[in-house]
Amino acid sequence: MKEFAPPPPRADGRVNLVGLSRDDLEAEVARAGLERFRARQLWHWIYHRGATDFAVMSTLAKGVRETLANLYVIDRPTAVKDLKSEDGTRKWLARMPDGQEIETVHIPEEDRGTLCVSSQVGCTLTCRFCHTGTQRLVRNLDATEIVGQVMLARDHLDEWPAPPDGRMLSNIVMMGMGEPLFNYANVAKALKIVMDGEGIAISKRRITLSTSGVVPMMKQCGAELGVNLAVSLHAVNDELRDRIVPLNRKYPIKELMQACRDYPGLSNARRITFEYVMLKGVNDSLADARELVRLLRGVPAKINLIPFNYWPGAPFECSTDEQITKFADFVNNAGYASPVRTPRGRDILAACGQLKSESTKPTAQARIAALEAHKALQAEYAAQVAEKEAGLAATGTL
Repeated sequence: MKEFAPPPPRADGRVNLVGLSRDDLEAEVARAGLERFRARQLWHWIYHRGATDFAVMSTLAKGVRETLANLYVIDRPTAVKDLKSEDGTRKWLARMPDGQEIETVHIPEEDRGTLCVSSQVGCTLTCRFCHTGTQRLVRNLDATEIVGQVMLARDHLDEWPAPPDGRMLSNIVMMGMGEPLFNYANVAKALKIVMDGEGIAISKRRITLSTSGVVPMMKQCGAELGVNLAVSLHAVNDELRDRIVPLNRKYPIKELMQACRDYPGLSNARRITFEYVMLKGVNDSLADARELVRLLRGVPAKINLIPFNYWPGAPFECSTDEQITKFADFVNNAGYASPVRTPRGRDILAACGQLKSESTKPTAQARIAALEAHKALQAEYAAQVAEKEAGLAATGTL
């Protein structure tokens, strides 16, 4: 498919070494007629020191550096915009060599710094509360472009080589644009490079991959990568989830929850995070909280409650603080940690669900249609909640 085509090769024929595995690097130095050990030297300079110019690689002879410069480059995506929120969050609009653009976000906190990395240009999914879902899928990112986002952030944070402690970039979440498990091969290759202890060296314990529920790939991800898993749930019944997370029509909640129970390495010490965006009058009732607790029974889990972050033309509103607190208290009291995520970077559209690399202004007709769709969904939801709660009251379980 054209949408999944990789970026074209460079016009000058040189190969970008960023995103190549150790085996790939060994193959390239052999092609260049160099000794095999040069691959390890290159790995150190590229992924530990952050070098972008062969001339600075002082452990390589001048002739070797010249040979490498004739055949290869060490490129990252270009940051065409660098936006900083009033809360310290930074968002880079990163442009690829073919002109395609994605967004990458750094969220600083007192004890860590998290980079939100994209896996696709646009998104193949159409989750109704997500801004990225309004942008058509253009193509997958390759491993070069995924690793390149981490390196771009390190460049801008001036963090080469990375300090052993107190890193500004200490954690990675595959929660940017795109569905990572629909681009698994490239994501896996990139994360293996990021986790390598002699390079960027971010532990798998500090990496979280978020999926909307690509059930067939979840077990493979856990077995091969061993990273933390986050599942974008957002609804507790198939009828609603079919509408706001359309992937549910292919992999319904029952199948998704079984895949969660089967996730390799799952334990009380290593829980799955379920992401649940709070939509006013859509999925935020106490009946929903009760059903959520029932769904998670037997799964080591925590729930991130995410206040909905508005974007232009969005068909939803955020639940009230009071309702979010009631929902969180119920789930907490049932034994599941349910922190409410503090929105970060809203003022630069860098918060959860706000990323989009195309700037589009919705028409008045589109805004009216979105509002009418939202009202219809709220009315339908209110009727369902009233019916469910009436049934619970009749049985004495409310």
